[in-house]
Amino acid sequence: MSQQVRVRFAPSPTGPLHIGGVRTALFNYLFAKKHSGSFILRIEDTDQNRYVEGAEQYIIDSLNWCGIPFDEGPGKDGGYGPYRQSERQHIYKAYADELVAKGKAYYAFDTSEELQAMRQSYEAKGETFIYNWHNRETLNNSLALSSDQVEAKIKDGIEHVVRFKSPAKGQLILNDLIRGKIEIDTSLLDDKILFKSDGMPTYHLANIVDDHLMQISHVIRGEEWLPSLALHQLLYDAFGWKAPQFAHLPLILKPTGKGKLSKRDGDKLGFPVFPLEWRDPSGQERYHGYREDGYFSEAVINFLAFLGWNPGSEQEIFSREELVSAFNLERVQKGGARFDPDKTKWFNHHYMQEQNDRELAIEFKANRPELNEVDLSYIELVVALIKERATFVSDFWQLSHFMFVSPGSFDEKGLKKAVKEGTSDILTEICTILSEIEPYNTAVLNEKIKGWITEKEIGFGRVMMPLRLALVGSLQGPDVFEIMFLIGKNESVRRIETAIKTLNRST
Repeated sequence: MSQQVRVRFAPSPTGPLHIGGVRTALFNYLFAKKHSGSFILRIEDTDQNRYVEGAEQYIIDSLNWCGIPFDEGPGKDGGYGPYRQSERQHIYKAYADELVAKGKAYYAFDTSEELQAMRQSYEAKGETFIYNWHNRETLNNSLALSSDQVEAKIKDGIEHVVRFKSPAKGQLILNDLIRGKIEIDTSLLDDKILFKSDGMPTYHLANIVDDHLMQISHVIRGEEWLPSLALHQLLYDAFGWKAPQFAHLPLILKPTGKGKLSKRDGDKLGFPVFPLEWRDPSGQERYHGYREDGYFSEAVINFLAFLGWNPGSEQEIFSREELVSAFNLERVQKGGARFDPDKTKWFNHHYMQEQNDRELAIEFKANRPELNEVDLSYIELVVALIKERATFVSDFWQLSHFMFVSPGSFDEKGLKKAVKEGTSDILTEICTILSEIEPYNTAVLNEKIKGWITEKEIGFGRVMMPLRLALVGSLQGPDVFEIMFLIGKNESVRRIETAIKTLNRST
């Protein structure tokens, strides 16, 4: 690729960053790194009425947690800043005036009341009002007014906007790197506002100017921006600039496959749709985050990569480096990608196995008051034993509580299944065997007890099920010999003796 690759992720700080936005950031990041380019974060905060305190920092924290940090952006000047549009406000008016001077845009003085009356007039005739070539020269703008009238209005401080002068006719032929050839009838376009009466540009003007000045080579964004593609290309043409290449990513759909995944779906269906927990500054909204719900960032990135892209192979588990190497826009699908909450858990279960046992033990201990006095090294051994059955760290206690606390009761179904005539005698024999075992470790426990079972021709189920019940309180849990080794000889014997007493009382 001869042109230096520069891509940008340009969210608005109007609230938490939706997982769909993270997917867009990820695809931009992967594309940039694949081509040794730059990934830029630009904060598009021209709409000050929707600005939410803390949202920008949330976006930055989310990208960093996901492991897709930006190369340039707020706090990381790469020579193309500032990277907040509100700090670039002084730039845009000159470009709006340039378009007016070229006859590509015009001043419009229409009041909201005048526009509303026009809409109602069209609706009364069963038509839809569109401000464009077919009526603009009859409305309150510089195309219909004399130059003296326009000058007088501006001098008098009459509020006005700058509108783009869309072509009256013609076919615009565009190429999308994902969707291919796109044809648009320009006569159907409306004359979008480029510069507002409050002195701020609209998204469309600021977006194009900033992409040009920041030398953005590829615009990779969500499908929802497809309707803006024609205007953006026309703006590039109006300025005489070379447009970047465009690629529009497919929507992320609800688990049903019907409709776009929204921020409310997570609350309704019980899964996060934001990378980090979000608390609205007003205190009215609180949303769960993947991080707080126990997901690993590697799992989040892995499942997001597969929402609309496939590597063309059977491989599903990718490191970040492997994703960079495998990623290409040609394998991004056009149709929507269905969000599968169960698949995200599958990814998390996989990455659980790759986590450091010590770090998992630290997190486990921090979240369970019952473990305050337990040695961290012991917790680490327990984690290593049970994590293969865990999806989240929050699963650890249910999977391992018996490694820290003796069972207070025995599962009724387990009792019916495991306890037969002679079970107490068998457990008594096991206690005797345990008391004589030296050295006391998993291998010797396995050898001695299995050897005794074989010698007595008892049957493994008659021994192992009640033994597990005595140690755990149910028929669940990891390897019995591992349990006995970790809780120790004395504790193992004590639990078995307690079980024998319980059985004797019930007979």
